[in-house]
Amino acid sequence: MDKLKKYNSKRDFKKTKEPVGKVNKSAKKLRFVVQHHLARKDHYDFRLEWNGTLKSWAVPKGPSYNTYDKRLAVMVEDHPLSYRNFEGVIPKGEYGGGTVMVWDEGTWEPQDKIPKNFNIEMLKFTLKGKRLQGRWTLVRFKEDNWLLIKEKDEYNLFRDINRLNKSIKTGRTMKQIENNIALKDNIIEDILITNPEKVIFPSPKVTKLDIALYYHKVAERMMPFLAKRLISTIRAPGGIKGEIFFKKHLETKSKGIKKYRLENDTNKREDYYYIVDSRGLISEVQMNSYEFHIWGSTVGNINKPDMMVFDLDPDEKLNITKIREGVKDLKKILDELGLKSYLKTSGGKGYHVVVPIGHNMSWSVFRQTAKNIALLMEARWPDKYTSNMRKENREGKIFIDWVRNTKGATSVAPYSIRLREKAFVSMPIKWSELDKVKPKDITIEEALKRLKRKDPWEDFFN
Repeated sequence: MDKLKKYNSKRDFKKTKEPVGKVNKSAKKLRFVVQHHLARKDHYDFRLEWNGTLKSWAVPKGPSYNTYDKRLAVMVEDHPLSYRNFEGVIPKGEYGGGTVMVWDEGTWEPQDKIPKNFNIEMLKFTLKGKRLQGRWTLVRFKEDNWLLIKEKDEYNLFRDINRLNKSIKTGRTMKQIENNIALKDNIIEDILITNPEKVIFPSPKVTKLDIALYYHKVAERMMPFLAKRLISTIRAPGGIKGEIFFKKHLETKSKGIKKYRLENDTNKREDYYYIVDSRGLISEVQMNSYEFHIWGSTVGNINKPDMMVFDLDPDEKLNITKIREGVKDLKKILDELGLKSYLKTSGGKGYHVVVPIGHNMSWSVFRQTAKNIALLMEARWPDKYTSNMRKENREGKIFIDWVRNTKGATSVAPYSIRLREKAFVSMPIKWSELDKVKPKDITIEEALKRLKRKDPWEDFFN
């Protein structure tokens, strides 16, 4: 008998994002989940892993730590084990339509032996969750109607579950989950993101839509660095496991993108391009561009660079302490020269130090200035730094990469995702964070949390 037949028959998986029901092997440690479910009636879904599925009860008032409370728990159809990770909105008109939030999760242990068919009248068990702990009992009193009761133990302290209103998985409230789904729908509808569920990063899993949402949310901070600068992007149509290629010439017309004609070294005119607004940023994601690199000058002043970038590229044997020391030494030199500098993670091996410069240098002077700073570091600390990009010159040292300060060269934009493992971000950070944040510490999730903080680069263009 298919234990999930009833579950599958109640749902149209073309309309709902709930997982399709498949029976899986249970883990050695049995898991449980409690989901807050704002459907036609507000309730909590209490689910215990058993024999390859989740035994499920709808608890109208939710679990209670008060041992005198006997909470009604109505047994419903078994759910697949994968359901324990489901958080989102079931469309209106579908079975269980409404918002679902992961309220608690953990492991559980039965106190007595249970028959495989779960034909029991009482279940005594222990929960080891983030919110629910200790000994509990489920008692059947009429067909599918049970009572969920907290037993007396060291955990029977009264707690008001209504105050615990955020997801233990994502930290979002029910309202935020609803808004996030609406935002996703708007992005798919407005920009026509195709293949939104395509996996770009497998571990942790990041989809094309996740990337579009990230850039949508970070656009306000990112666009001042991206807008009106010629760009190059790194495209990955098949994700990071597929073919990856660099793109710097305009190929297709999109909203928020503009063409810029420029002569190359052989006096041939080529079509470069730049992003005008956040629509252009998302339309590039639609074209499978996930990593963004920018010129050091704006299109309105193409021959007068205004952003100098130093990439500290260490020999692979050097530890993080040496790399941070290099960043501090570079800042010391820049401070001595009266140049204000800003710090960001690279999302790779090192850090990037960025210096805003007024529009008063030609590209040749700008390039020579950057090189002179690297030469000065090399002269002052010859055993620690090199200005020469050749690998053999880098042994035991840090290459102060000044070469990107050349007309036509690019550097990764602040807030850009890097097309490497785990979707690290090149993230602006405060100088005081240098000893706390590693070059590969900031993921998409962490970057979005940081948007709530004060912008560490807020005076960059002042």
